[in-house]
Amino acid sequence: MAEIKKIVLGSGKVRYRTVIDAGRDETGKRKQITITKDTKKEVQNELARIVNQRAHGTFVLPNKMTLTELLDKWIEKKARDLEESTIQGYRNALCHVHEYLGHLRLQELTEDEVESMVAWLLVAARRRGGKVGTGLRPSTAEGVLARLKEALGWAVVRKYVHANVAQYVQVPRKAWKEDRRTNQREKPWNVVEVKDFLLGMRTDRLFAPLMLSLMGLRPAEVAGLRWTDIDLDTGTLAITNTRTMIGNARVLEKDPKTEAGGRVLPLPEPVRQALLAFKALQEIEQMSMGGFYAESGYMFVDHIGEPLTTRHLREHAYALMHQLKLRKVRLYDARHSCLTFLAVNGVPDVILAAWAGHVSADFTKRVYVHPAPEDLRAASDHLTTLLGFGEDVAA
Repeated sequence: MAEIKKIVLGSGKVRYRTVIDAGRDETGKRKQITITKDTKKEVQNELARIVNQRAHGTFVLPNKMTLTELLDKWIEKKARDLEESTIQGYRNALCHVHEYLGHLRLQELTEDEVESMVAWLLVAARRRGGKVGTGLRPSTAEGVLARLKEALGWAVVRKYVHANVAQYVQVPRKAWKEDRRTNQREKPWNVVEVKDFLLGMRTDRLFAPLMLSLMGLRPAEVAGLRWTDIDLDTGTLAITNTRTMIGNARVLEKDPKTEAGGRVLPLPEPVRQALLAFKALQEIEQMSMGGFYAESGYMFVDHIGEPLTTRHLREHAYALMHQLKLRKVRLYDARHSCLTFLAVNGVPDVILAAWAGHVSADFTKRVYVHPAPEDLRAASDHLTTLLGFGEDVAA
């Protein structure tokens, strides 16, 4: 047992002190803890607590690490496993945590301080995408909080802290309800709007790439397609590569995010015909440009063969929507329209998820399928038979 010494301060005040071996830190350096209390009993109690926690593997060495230092360590660890685009998203979310809580000692962080940060996120944390100094959407605040919870959970595993103080903090339900009232999201196109878009853009140079969006491909998948991925004879295309944007400025080329994302899809005949025409057009453009043509191998290129990006695809689609006087929706919502159409027309869940490139059919239905009132007509027709007083019911 550690020796407890009586200490007389210069003021004459008596205190009691002991030093205990606390093991080694993460660098292997031996650590000792000095315990100083007003009474010998208090020192004995603290000593017993440390000994008991060490025996049960729950003891946490005191440290001066700040929350910012913890988040930097955690991001460095995650960067070894996650894609660059995902890590950039994590950094964007955590910038708010750095600003509001980053200066605090990790071991002094409290649940109240995390709740205070959430309140600030909802009223004053916006940096871009709207008026600076206003609140973030609850979904954005939820993403920030989720990243903080994960980082603090890792800190518990590494024994930097003994508990995750953010574990039970939530974005208030009141904020979600208010957001639903004031920020109703634009609904994806219905079947009529999709057909109007198709009809209006049929002579556009990028008709084929935009049709790929309408058949459910992600913008990054359209931008990453190479002609070698497309078999126009058998009518199939293989998703093996994506080209996405980092910060809407730099192109990142990578494999599909998941194994399910890498898939082979049969081409609907109108899409196959559009791709045939687009390939023929590119051959004409190449002949006219001669040696100035950039042979990149990508399908989604401009008139001199330079690869285009997801930003080009979105901006071109929005310009066409404006030109055709169609309701502006996110280009990504064309994917929602496609999957909703397939779902309400009886495509099995497992096929729906495979088409979308998702691992979970439940995820596909929950996030991407949005039946419109007109899609519910079939249910109404069936109920007419059940609830009506026609001959079948009378019989």
